[in-house]
Amino acid sequence: MRIAILTSGGDAPGMNAAIRAITRTAIFDGNEVIGIKRGFLGLMKGEFISLDSRDVGGILSRGGTLLFTSRAPEFKLETGINDAIKNIKGLGIDYIIIIGGNGSQTGAFELHKRGINIIGIASTIDNDIWGTDQTIGFDTALNNAIQAIDKIRDTATSHERVFVIEVMGRDVGILALHCGISAGADEIIVPEIQYDLEKITENIKMSFERGKKHFIIVLAEGAGKASDFGKKLFDIAKIDAKISVLGYIQRGGDPTFIDRFLATQFGAFAVKCAEDGVKGKIVGIKNNNLTLINMEEAAGKVKKIDPMLYNLSQKLSI
Repeated sequence: MRIAILTSGGDAPGMNAAIRAITRTAIFDGNEVIGIKRGFLGLMKGEFISLDSRDVGGILSRGGTLLFTSRAPEFKLETGINDAIKNIKGLGIDYIIIIGGNGSQTGAFELHKRGINIIGIASTIDNDIWGTDQTIGFDTALNNAIQAIDKIRDTATSHERVFVIEVMGRDVGILALHCGISAGADEIIVPEIQYDLEKITENIKMSFERGKKHFIIVLAEGAGKASDFGKKLFDIAKIDAKISVLGYIQRGGDPTFIDRFLATQFGAFAVKCAEDGVKGKIVGIKNNNLTLINMEEAAGKVKKIDPMLYNLSQKLSI
């Protein structure tokens, strides 16, 4: 078969490990591998390259994506989809494996509905793809955020200050919740739950009265900007909070063991699925077992935070 690989949307550490696993597994099994550069944009423009085992050497430990990625709003138009399908058929591609998050898998589903053989791989630092316990990139982003928060706490303690730390998470607060708990944040604010500003200001004052030397607030970007939240704290209670926006530093860097291993498993399993004639599915993991998620079920859905974990975070912050 001729199998193509595409990475789309936000980059996630481990994407390269998945590309490597797909390429080498497919070639070992006697298949040809094509790389599609710059995601759906490259698919529409016909930016294809041939991949062999040596092309993916040395990328296992690298963050980002060898194939580059992009946002492609043009793909939402029928003309864009038709251009992509024309290029797929023109090159004789039998299967496309699409590595990406919710938007990428929604785009994959559009191709699947039009008869293109598609396998998806769950990859996003937000870990919000429905039907999988974990996605490629989440663990690395989590560790990046935790390390940054640990460093900020040193300064917060030394100066006895309040810090508002903004982390990624446009639609869901899974990353914020997990890194907040793991870094010992005093308050975690997520898009799914409305926060009580007056209660937070009371908690800050009580914490310092009890002898705490810092107060760390982790804020998911989807719940608001850290700068705006800090201004509210000052306007309401004259609390001078320092602001830190972690931004893209969370997405970069070498993937952790978990992301390398997970991505390798996902990539090899995706090739097996293609060889078995599976289509319209997303590779994920459930209860430590590789699983297949129906694209039709996952399209338009996002995984939400675990309420029990959020309640735990409240108990631990006293």
